[in-house]
Amino acid sequence: MILRRKIIKIIGLSFLSFISFPYRFLYSTTKKIINPDLSEDQKSIMFNEGTERAFTSKLLEEKRKGFYHCANCGAKLFASTAKFDSGTGWPSFSEALPGAFKTKIDYSFGMKRVEYHCANCGVHHGHVFLDGPTASGKRFCNNGLCLIFKPEN
Repeated sequence: MILRRKIIKIIGLSFLSFISFPYRFLYSTTKKIINPDLSEDQKSIMFNEGTERAFTSKLLEEKRKGFYHCANCGAKLFASTAKFDSGTGWPSFSEALPGAFKTKIDYSFGMKRVEYHCANCGVHHGHVFLDGPTASGKRFCNNGLCLIFKPEN
């Protein structure tokens, strides 16, 4: 009886993996490359929901006033006033600009997380957590390669 349950469980998980792989592949191909100059790392993160290595983004040290835009389509996503040092190794923001993102639930890594995508072009940017330092309690943990900073003036 126990062996039978294990076999059914393995078959069920294999079936779910088989079903989810084409969905993930199709999902990544429905996003459009608008910026033809994206690097392979940027494409991997934005179109296949990858993640850059922690503490590698040049934007971690960016302190000037301005706005952060989507590296694919150029949509304005964050104001520099919302940026803070979370100590996580990725650029973090307490608030996104209104309408900048759409979200979905992500169950990868065995946990439930809220993943966000550019509302304009659909590419993956990161995850939002409820451990931020401001009244909103939000921390938008963004891959730096997905962003372009444009300073004021």
